[in-house]
Amino acid sequence: MYEPTVARLTYRALLGRRRAAILFVLPALLILIAVAVRLLTGADDQVAADVLGGFAIATMIPLIGVIAGTGAIGPEIDDGSIVYLLAKPVKRSTIIFTKLIVAIAVTMAFSAIPTFIAGLILNGNGGQIAIAYTVAALVASIAYSALFLLLGTVTRHAVVIGLVYALVWETLFGSLVPGARTLSVQQWSLSLAERIGADGMITSDVGLPTAVTLLAVVTVVATWYAGQKLRTLKLAGEE
Repeated sequence: MYEPTVARLTYRALLGRRRAAILFVLPALLILIAVAVRLLTGADDQVAADVLGGFAIATMIPLIGVIAGTGAIGPEIDDGSIVYLLAKPVKRSTIIFTKLIVAIAVTMAFSAIPTFIAGLILNGNGGQIAIAYTVAALVASIAYSALFLLLGTVTRHAVVIGLVYALVWETLFGSLVPGARTLSVQQWSLSLAERIGADGMITSDVGLPTAVTLLAVVTVVATWYAGQKLRTLKLAGEE
């Protein structure tokens, strides 16, 4: 299910000079914000939760997920180079699964690690805030990578649609429309953070069992459907 050559090519594409520069910007900004807030307000659990929840979980991780998830396969489909990969004796499900693993690894590295560092800077992990949001970042990375990899497979406008979902649906509608929060990766990941963090520091509109179930279902279904679309793409190329 894992092909090292496909993984190496995908890592090279995601961590090329241009994308790597973009991926580093948001984590660096989070850490700079954490340093500035700590200097201005001192160690405060609620402030730490607000910064990590408001920037890391709500903005940074979805955007990194868009870059990594769509970038793992979208450019290859856009420029037609995916045809050479499909010509290799590698199962389509293996290609998708390998690219998903790479996208998850990149998203986790550029989101969970900076989130943990920022949490330590903000309040030294008081109230388990840093750990809680790091766990949320890890699980959100999995779901976002699967969703945005699927988008990269089914549409040439994956980045635009991903940004709309991340910034409009989750951030805007999620803050204004209570019902929309149920269909939000952000809220699902916060459900795990809520269980780990100190009482009252982190809240989620989705119960933990529901959140875990939805995270698993979305990840599995998105990965499976991306594999199906890749098979269709191969047939279309032959025709």
